[in-house]
Amino acid sequence: MDSSKLSKVQQEEVQHQWEVLSRGTVEIVPEDTFRTKITESVVTDRPLKVKLGLDPSAPDIHIGHTVVLHKLRQFQQFGHHVQLVIGDFTGRIGDPSGRSETRKPLSEEDVKRNAETYRKQIMKILHPEKTEIVFNSEWLAGLAFAEVVQLASKMTVARMLERDDFHKRYTAEQPIHIHEFFYPLMQGYDSIALKTDIELGGTDQKFNLLMGRTLQREYGLDTQAAVMMPLLEGLDGVNKMSKSLGNYIGIDEPPQEIYGKAMSIPDELMIKYFELATDIEWSELRELEHGLANGTVHPRDAKMKLASSLVRMYHSPEAAQAAEQHFVTVFQQGAIPEDISDAVLPADSLDAGSIKLGKLLVALKLQASNGEARRSVEQGAVRINGEKWTDPQADITPANGDIVQVGKRRFARIVLE
Repeated sequence: MDSSKLSKVQQEEVQHQWEVLSRGTVEIVPEDTFRTKITESVVTDRPLKVKLGLDPSAPDIHIGHTVVLHKLRQFQQFGHHVQLVIGDFTGRIGDPSGRSETRKPLSEEDVKRNAETYRKQIMKILHPEKTEIVFNSEWLAGLAFAEVVQLASKMTVARMLERDDFHKRYTAEQPIHIHEFFYPLMQGYDSIALKTDIELGGTDQKFNLLMGRTLQREYGLDTQAAVMMPLLEGLDGVNKMSKSLGNYIGIDEPPQEIYGKAMSIPDELMIKYFELATDIEWSELRELEHGLANGTVHPRDAKMKLASSLVRMYHSPEAAQAAEQHFVTVFQQGAIPEDISDAVLPADSLDAGSIKLGKLLVALKLQASNGEARRSVEQGAVRINGEKWTDPQADITPANGDIVQVGKRRFARIVLE
């Protein structure tokens, strides 16, 4: 569409949407299609269909997952329509992206349970009335075998092997099963079924996103633009945020946990977190960045603002204020908090009145596994009534009212059953 034929108001609106929606992205393929889609939407007053595919392989969303969700919310603020595709059918195969081996398929029960958790958490960010949630089994499960063969005929094995993970496995003579090739084909077919205009995803999803464009073209449809968002580093400042690496902030975690974890984010990543994972205004972000650069804003104060913002977004302003006060009391003033939760210790967990320290931490739900407990103890992160313990095999004789602490954020008061 010739933008010179647009009115001044329309040109300004197109430019405004382009600047906001392209901000923070790593790559848009192709940019001219993206801009044309925005222009046509402004002229015709037709909302764009903006798709995000979700593979329900895990039940909880962390801050890294929200990067693309915040971008979707920006699309919604311009009146565009978000298509959330829950991959209940593709989830039975599992996305092989970045994997060095075949992924075990999820059961139908796992998919449904995880999808429902996704639905509840995602609506903490997106506008429900502007969000369409669909399950791709609606169109994929009903494909006849002849239609599947036709779909497969649109792509060559050579093209599939261009994908980095497939290429690495092929050259390493590791098995690649035929059904794994169908994952990107099915994700691309989602864009056909929904007539998607824009598809979002992380940079690790580029092959899958471009597959949607390829298949739309093969089926005679207008092709979507693919928008790639950056992958957010976790609390270690190095690796992509991941629950398996333990470097994550879950959006359903307690306020004090979110706040405390956010305070451990490396200083050099603060602006990136603000930009990609919060609802901060662009002008405020630039002012904050300038203040950190010239020394008028202390990194600690900026980080407290970040931590407070995350708690406010996923809990409430009141929870953010309480979490900040807790942090100041416990970590800056070195006090033990007054509002420690009681943790019941069942009698059958004790052996002649005692219990191994590592097992105690798991029984009190301060650690999720014996391995986590062992690492925390060996790293000197565990105290009982203020005394540090470093041997996970130490025999502990617990008493009512004992305060057990793991790290700087987790406390429990023992209640013997």
